[in-house]
Amino acid sequence: MDYSIDADAQKLLTHLQERFTGIAERAQAADETGVLPVENWRDVVDSGYLRVFHPKELGGFGLDGPAQAMAMETLARACPSTFWSATMSALVCVKLISAYGNLDDHRSLIDSLVSGERIACFPVVETTSGSDAGTYTTTVRRSGDHYTISGEKARITNATNADLGVVFARLPDHEDGWCYALVDLRQERVRTYSMPHIGLRAMPWGGLVFDNAHVDARNVLPLRLEQFPEGMAWGWLFISIAAIAIAESALEAAVDQARSQFAFGRVLGHMEAVQSALAQTRTEIDAARLLAYRCAWHRTEGRLVQDLVGMLKPYATEMAVHATNRAVQVLGSRGLTPGNTVERLYRDAPMNVIGGFASNRLRELVAQQIGLPPVYQPFDRLDGTGLDLDPHGLTGANT
Repeated sequence: MDYSIDADAQKLLTHLQERFTGIAERAQAADETGVLPVENWRDVVDSGYLRVFHPKELGGFGLDGPAQAMAMETLARACPSTFWSATMSALVCVKLISAYGNLDDHRSLIDSLVSGERIACFPVVETTSGSDAGTYTTTVRRSGDHYTISGEKARITNATNADLGVVFARLPDHEDGWCYALVDLRQERVRTYSMPHIGLRAMPWGGLVFDNAHVDARNVLPLRLEQFPEGMAWGWLFISIAAIAIAESALEAAVDQARSQFAFGRVLGHMEAVQSALAQTRTEIDAARLLAYRCAWHRTEGRLVQDLVGMLKPYATEMAVHATNRAVQVLGSRGLTPGNTVERLYRDAPMNVIGGFASNRLRELVAQQIGLPPVYQPFDRLDGTGLDLDPHGLTGANT
């Protein structure tokens, strides 16, 4: 695989980096207020970032996977909160619409998201349900010539500012049983609310309540439950890149501190323990980035990457937590002082771990890919323990 990029892609990346300077300068204030600045969205739209992920026939730039990953990391380095909001809408939601919908019905919707005219969210988890899709209760039902949707989704990026929801829901009237419902979130029968969060604080985050909200028949996109993880692959990839960017920023801050801070008659960077910690971070970041490029390469080629991204997401997100923790150790109390970049990154990193499926669930998917049996199979918890025997030890208790 060749992860190098051509001159045009390099020119675009340089342009993005220049345009995102203002976003980076506003990142700390955005975290303190918990509000994504309007200027950030304007910079994202004007830079062309929302077009990075799509082919030219959909108004995109037609970039390959590694170039897309590099563009994502550029914005995530500037401001992880802005990155989450913009990429969830332009990458994940548009990919789902284009994959499960059709251009005749949904081209104008795709155009509005790629241009930044509209913002989308991807409501999946619910108030009492996380990674287990089988427990979700939000339901889409036919009502005459259209459909209605009822239920509640929680902990959703862009829930409070999105125009459109690509809602994962049950579809009992269809043989597939599930669907993505493209829901207009500005209608009366949809209520939104914000939710507090300690990391990615400028990212709009909250819940959605659907009370028999209207859904056009053409905007109900059926799918089977087993298709759901592959549809999530884009989300796992962008979350992983967010983690890589956070780790890189934390490493940069820690290296600056190690070069400039004196202790015990020498700079911290002379100390073997500090060198070891930061060298470990450097190695782990580069390993995660290479796997991310590989995932992006295969995904943009249209290949299934559930096994690769199932390895990437837990590794990269947990790596970023370790990286920010090491940075705190190097900075000392400065690293936990509000207003310090590392303190913000230290709070941002865990949000990527819990976002888009629990790490252990993804590891189970990887285990199944290498030939191990599914964890969640029906079984008798008493069998093999001896507890199924009667008190006299003669026969089974159930015989």
